[in-house]
Amino acid sequence: MALLDWIILGGTLFFIVAFGVWKTKGSANVDDYVKGGSDAQWWTIGLSVMATQASAITFLSTPGQAFHDGMGFVQFYFGLPLAMIVICLVFIPIYHKQKVFTAYELLENRFDLKTRTLTAILFLIQRGLAAGITIFAPSIILSAILGWNLWTLNIIIGVLVIIYTVSGGTKAVSVTQKQQMFIIMVGMFFAFFFILGSLPTDITFGEALKIAGANDKLNILNFELDPTNRYTFWSGITGGFFLALAYFGTDQSQVQRYLSGRSIRESQLGLIFNGILKIPMQFFILLVGVMVFVFYQYNAAPLNFNPAATEAVMDSKLAEDYELLVKGHEKLEQQKRMAQNDYSEALKLKDYNAIEQAKLNVVAVNKEERINREAAKALISEANEIVETNDKDYVFIHFILNNLPRGLIGLLLAVILSAAMSSTASELNALGTITALDLYKRNKKGEFTQKHYVSATKWFTLIWGIVAIGIACVANLFDNLIQLVNIIGSIFYGNVLGIFLLAFFFTYVKGNAVFIAAIITQIIILILYFTLIFPYDSGEEKLGYLWLNLIGCLLAIVIALFMESFDRTLRNPPVDV
Repeated sequence: MALLDWIILGGTLFFIVAFGVWKTKGSANVDDYVKGGSDAQWWTIGLSVMATQASAITFLSTPGQAFHDGMGFVQFYFGLPLAMIVICLVFIPIYHKQKVFTAYELLENRFDLKTRTLTAILFLIQRGLAAGITIFAPSIILSAILGWNLWTLNIIIGVLVIIYTVSGGTKAVSVTQKQQMFIIMVGMFFAFFFILGSLPTDITFGEALKIAGANDKLNILNFELDPTNRYTFWSGITGGFFLALAYFGTDQSQVQRYLSGRSIRESQLGLIFNGILKIPMQFFILLVGVMVFVFYQYNAAPLNFNPAATEAVMDSKLAEDYELLVKGHEKLEQQKRMAQNDYSEALKLKDYNAIEQAKLNVVAVNKEERINREAAKALISEANEIVETNDKDYVFIHFILNNLPRGLIGLLLAVILSAAMSSTASELNALGTITALDLYKRNKKGEFTQKHYVSATKWFTLIWGIVAIGIACVANLFDNLIQLVNIIGSIFYGNVLGIFLLAFFFTYVKGNAVFIAAIITQIIILILYFTLIFPYDSGEEKLGYLWLNLIGCLLAIVIALFMESFDRTLRNPPVDV
């Protein structure tokens, strides 16, 4: 990295932190600190909601996901606009009418304290883990690529977020996220147009899309009824819908964003804004990944994008075997460039037979390259079982550091760290709020001042920040970071959503039935996860994780209805005549 990159990176991060502290100092009461004074306008809410969800994982993992598997991941978001409509019509009016500070406060009003406490604890578990991962994601990748110390990166990101989140609360999170989203989108657009400009001069954007399409990277819709396939139209419109409904409707890190709205209408407009723009934004980020794939059809790419994995195998007794794979990879890259040039020429000539033959050659070479990459992963695993062989999360950062000009590298690194800070800030803000108001305040005897609870919320936010840094320091990579976060959410969200739907629509169901149903549902979901999705014995996934959201929601409702019916039967046994 050049001096200019360091100046842009450091200046961007300093501005965000300083602006957040300066703009929001002096919150004197709980309403100011937790709900930002309830004066946020719709565009602030919308950008804050988007920034909360769009973590560094989004901008690191999503392009890599598209590079390897194409655009199909966008189906994951198909249920989101529908969820936004339901939340605007049902959740937001109820939250505002109840005048709650947290989503789980409503559950005590409707059921009882133990149900509120259980749901808050479920939130703290899954969101606490997610907060650590959102710090860990950019740290592990920047550490591997730049050679920076992993723990140092975790601490730097965590401390920067803690400074302005503890200082200004919800308003600090919201006002900084507007700047962060601006930086993020500017950086991604710069990267996209740089990739197009770096393709061979005779390759237009339209031809680049045809090249991507020839390699099955533009297959957006999959209508297969296959429950083992993670990303299909049906899993997105059902499991994705329930995940989005639970995340945006019951997760305090999101609820706290629109509870800060000055009115119901402002909150609703903010979520509609998010619902309209979210799929196009994810589509664009995936398209950037597809263009990176096209770029590497004409430019040299490593056999494995994770430098730590390459270093591990080259330092082992399998180094010679890996060198043979590297030489084979280099030959395949030459063949690939020739095949792509033939395909481009055939497209210009508009000769159907030549186009089809050239396309078959391109597909065949890329298939051989994938086989070679899988063989490399097997060697790396044999050399070192701990090192991560799946390099999806390293594709985009490798492209950034090895191909972008000075200044733009610093901007894209600022994008990654800004995204990490924005999502982590929302999570810490919510974790501190839930701990202070749903657990500490509700279970602490005696009356205390507003200043006391503001102070308690700040301390709990600080503690959760330290916990998140700790989790980041001991975390391990899964198949793909963006999938890891969604998997963790799917394990808990369906159950929590079921509890809220019971509160809204099944008014005769009491707290005891819901409490027992929630515990049973969570146990069943964990069993399903470890037997069907992440089985220890075969390692074969038998159910896409998105379905857990639908299953968890339905289980919580059905079991609660059964328990309530059973309880009523016990209270009022039938009388023999």
